Amino acid sequence: FLRVYKKTSGNGALILYLGKRDYVDHVQNVDPIEGVVKIDPADLGGKKVFVQLACAFRYGREDLDVIGLSFRKDIWFKHLQLYPAADHKPTLTPMHDCLLKKAGEQGHAFTFDIPVNLPCSVTLQPGPDDAGKACGVDFEVKTYISDVADPEEQLDKKDTARLIVRKIQFAPDATGAPGPKADICKSFMMSDKPVHLEASLDKEIYYHGDPINVNVKVKNETTKTVTKIKVTVDQTTDVVLYSADKYTKTVLCQEFGETIDANSTFDKSLTIIPLLADNKEKRGLALDGRLKDEDTNLASNTIMRDGMDKEVLGILVSYKIKVNLMVLLGGLTASDVQVELPLILMNPKPQGKKLEYLLGRTINKK
Repeated sequence: FLRVYKKTSGNGALILYLGKRDYVDHVQNVDPIEGVVKIDPADLGGKKVFVQLACAFRYGREDLDVIGLSFRKDIWFKHLQLYPAADHKPTLTPMHDCLLKKAGEQGHAFTFDIPVNLPCSVTLQPGPDDAGKACGVDFEVKTYISDVADPEEQLDKKDTARLIVRKIQFAPDATGAPGPKADICKSFMMSDKPVHLEASLDKEIYYHGDPINVNVKVKNETTKTVTKIKVTVDQTTDVVLYSADKYTKTVLCQEFGETIDANSTFDKSLTIIPLLADNKEKRGLALDGRLKDEDTNLASNTIMRDGMDKEVLGILVSYKIKVNLMVLLGGLTASDVQVELPLILMNPKPQGKKLEYLLGRTINKK
């Protein structure tokens, strides 16, 4: 049994059908969007019917468009004419067959191939008082009635039906690559011996919600005492499409009461789990694209392929872990012994049949 998503135009002339709303970027290719539009010719008034796939960056409230300010910039779009029938004749797939059974004799199938160089869906978390659609990169399938396929045309909402879909990417298969490592040797005033700090991760890629073991080694050759260890995870969001807007937000800050006495050593794994649940109030935090009120997670790292145009990606997301030693200096605590580690957070690739109908959002075929 396949769950079907559908949207009807305000005038009832068009019904848009999709079998799923998550489309996977496999690096070499992206899942095609296979859909069907049910068209009632009697209600068209002699006009044509088109279907469009658009990847766009939204960076303002939609309701401000009425005063002539555009807060949505198309990164890429493609139009297909469905009625009267034109050149688009897709090879029918089992997904098409299922949707055509729902639509009946008035169903018209279509297929969109998504270019591999487009960004994945990203949402910037709105503040508690923000209204309207969130900023970010989204993909929209829209069918509409018009005389021409003109992206600048102001369409009457009753003549359109649209569904937001997501382009998502899963973590590559584990390659056994070692995790990152960083170290520093820090000396203090009035002390002829240093503190050695080394931090490392067990692997290169972590899945959202999984524990992250930060391996910390300290060799304290000074007469000072390390009173605690602070571990933070920062998310850096680089909005490259319309401005050089780059900002960093802390998504985890955890202190460990580990005392490291003078002239002693320390070797331990400290476990952290950065979660969206702990950051619900942070406006502008980058999240994986969401559909209505479905749960999501912190945004996955942006994976840059060789030769990609950075500006086309709209929003770039990265993470880093900072490990700080809080050192007691003359009765005052200083935190200037620090190393940074790059962190890659992504979703795991579903196994078996779940890969086709992702994560249970649609029901697996038997």
